[in-house]
Amino acid sequence: MNELFYGLITGVIFGFLLQRARVIRYDKQIGALLLKDMTIVKFMLTSILVAMVGVYLLVDLGLAKLSLKATILGGNVIGGLIFGVGWGILGYCPGTQMGALGEGRWDALWGILGMIIGAALFAEVYPILKTTVLTWGDFGKITIPQIIGVNHWPVIAVMVILGVLLFRWFEKKEL
Repeated sequence: MNELFYGLITGVIFGFLLQRARVIRYDKQIGALLLKDMTIVKFMLTSILVAMVGVYLLVDLGLAKLSLKATILGGNVIGGLIFGVGWGILGYCPGTQMGALGEGRWDALWGILGMIIGAALFAEVYPILKTTVLTWGDFGKITIPQIIGVNHWPVIAVMVILGVLLFRWFEKKEL
């Protein structure tokens, strides 16, 4: 029950931050897709960098365990294409469409309906995918530090530095 409560609290906080950052606005979504407004990219990059540092800190302190999913290029590429087409057509990604619905934008219901239908279709064709698409380019449970054979902290430091430089470049270009 605690996990459900923590999930609810985390979801409410994330939704609040999405709304405050204005990333659930249609114009911000389309601006990101057209590479004209990097608000969403900056928001997500900040989330990823903070999570990267936080998760590995918790793992190193023994307070959490890393649970990796396998890197399967077939599933990632096809899933990414489906995600991108849906985002481009609707103007919302899954998280932002839930926030948009919370703000009363009923057009987001089409995306939610699409997610439900997509999940049902995926469940139906999973046995076929398991022996085809989900075997293409299966690299197993890997991380960048494992691939290059170094501790994770130097990789995290490089990613944070690159993220900060990217932020500065976006601000200079007023994106």
